[in-house]
Amino acid sequence: MQTEAASRAAGRVVSQASTGFEYTFPAIRGVQAGREFYASMCPLRLIPKIFLFDDEDLSAELRAQRVLNKGRLPALTRYILDNPDDYVFSALTASVDGEMTFESQGSAGVAHRTGHLRIPMDSRFLINDGQHRRAAIELALKENPELGDETIAVVFFCDAGLTRSQQMFADLNRHAIRPARSIGVLYDHRDGNAQITRALAERSAVFKGFVEMEKSTLSARSRKMFTLSALYFGNQSLLRGLELAQEDAIVLAREFWEFVDGVLPEWSQVRSRDLSAQEMRRDFIHSHGIALHALGRVGNSILRESTKPTRWKKGLAPLKGVDWTRSNIDWEGRAIVGGRVSKSHQNVTLTVNYLRRHLGLELSSEEQRVEDAYLRGDS
Repeated sequence: MQTEAASRAAGRVVSQASTGFEYTFPAIRGVQAGREFYASMCPLRLIPKIFLFDDEDLSAELRAQRVLNKGRLPALTRYILDNPDDYVFSALTASVDGEMTFESQGSAGVAHRTGHLRIPMDSRFLINDGQHRRAAIELALKENPELGDETIAVVFFCDAGLTRSQQMFADLNRHAIRPARSIGVLYDHRDGNAQITRALAERSAVFKGFVEMEKSTLSARSRKMFTLSALYFGNQSLLRGLELAQEDAIVLAREFWEFVDGVLPEWSQVRSRDLSAQEMRRDFIHSHGIALHALGRVGNSILRESTKPTRWKKGLAPLKGVDWTRSNIDWEGRAIVGGRVSKSHQNVTLTVNYLRRHLGLELSSEEQRVEDAYLRGDS
């Protein structure tokens, strides 16, 4: 048994009371909706040991959590392992099915709200919010046990039964809104493509001042030409598999989009105020994110096949002959479905196929499969 001093250093104390062993957490007491709760810190090494998942074999109405989506875990785990110096995880929220005893440091003021929370070790800790973080922490610890000494915030509530736990899950997720993809690109300083995209939005004459940096959709009255997220996916497609230093990638992407700008006169007309951005979005496909994505994929193919640095421009020259107007019936079913531009993976591929045909490029086996299904009228 470790000493009390050693246990405190690890973020917990294990003591033997009349009812058995206890966890002791340094904590702050609070009140919400007339119920006490406790905020504390817990060493990562303890997270997999004391915080349990709801039983996945139970039917949904008998569980207090959704089933763990294991497909999310590799990315979350890599996030911790690849960023040991600056990863950030928000607090876990847990219900404790056991008698919690709070011992305050004093009788009034701050001292009355701070102290130690004692929880019997045979209590059941059920996560209301943070099950994927908990699972990712467990996987990360297997690869890097040294993370075990780090801590995560935990908010403890008293378990008031299944109905209350289910309501807590619903309430905690009721107002959760995923941030717009564009602002994620704007604020992400780890993602190399995000850095390249921001640089283009700031430096390129094609995009400077005409990229919506926060929202991932453009309002009908917006004067912007593209969203930052649309440009991000266009660059991602363009640069995929090209082994380039970041500055070289910026130079290449800038040169590529400036060439494309030269064969799409409406882009420059918007910048010169001869055409409004609203009119361009209304009348032309190339003003939408699907076009940037498709152009990037086509450009990537040509760049890979070019033996000389500037030969790719010759391969793209036939883009001048593409009819980008929405009135062109060739777009129906490819970029337009039911009168609206569609960004689905299948529609992006069909748009790529249409451009490849104009450029005299062969389709990949997957592109040919999608094309054949489209020509057969399969949906």
